[in-house]
Amino acid sequence: MMDSNLVNTTIRFVKKQLQHAEGGHDWFHIERVYKLALRIAEKEADVDVLVVQLAALLHDIADSKFHDGDETIGPRLAREFLTVQQLAEDQIEQVIAIIENISFKGGNQTQTYFSKELAVVQDADRLDAIGAIGIARTFNFGGFKNRALYDPEIQPNLQLTKEEYKRSTAPTVNHFYEKLLLLKELMHTETARAIAAERHQFMELFLSRFYAEWEGEA
Repeated sequence: MMDSNLVNTTIRFVKKQLQHAEGGHDWFHIERVYKLALRIAEKEADVDVLVVQLAALLHDIADSKFHDGDETIGPRLAREFLTVQQLAEDQIEQVIAIIENISFKGGNQTQTYFSKELAVVQDADRLDAIGAIGIARTFNFGGFKNRALYDPEIQPNLQLTKEEYKRSTAPTVNHFYEKLLLLKELMHTETARAIAAERHQFMELFLSRFYAEWEGEA
């Protein structure tokens, strides 16, 4: 199958899979990550662009947060789909490895797999978690989980294990400290680092305003 046909077929598949998804993890999240991944890949040498495209499109087709923590569903569905499309086996393995390793998972895990393609897609996914979109997604998910906006008595936990991160019910603002504000320093590529710096600054300004309004000072 020609690359463009495969990408279009993948887009249709992903849209169908995510037609009832939560607003922060829906098709539009995928589309943003896809566009960012292509933008980053343009600046990187020796990157398999098709692998980047497919991994960006398929990385969240079954996010474990919405499947009782099961991290095997997404990679399995992606493998089944790509096998039917007759993608080369080595490229399938690369895409699956990216899907299995892209998640933040609390940020205290040792990443054992690495590739240039993973760096590109992971940076793109992390960029969509910060800045204005990141703020919107964070509060959307907090509302979806019926979490408090903020509680001064509940401090962020910067040493969350993977399981604690997955089970957390902390107020939404805590998530900024437990993940979002950490992502700027975790970018792999120069392109992503430049974008992340500006988005990070926007989040800091937002939090400053949030606390001022919380105290009735603004």
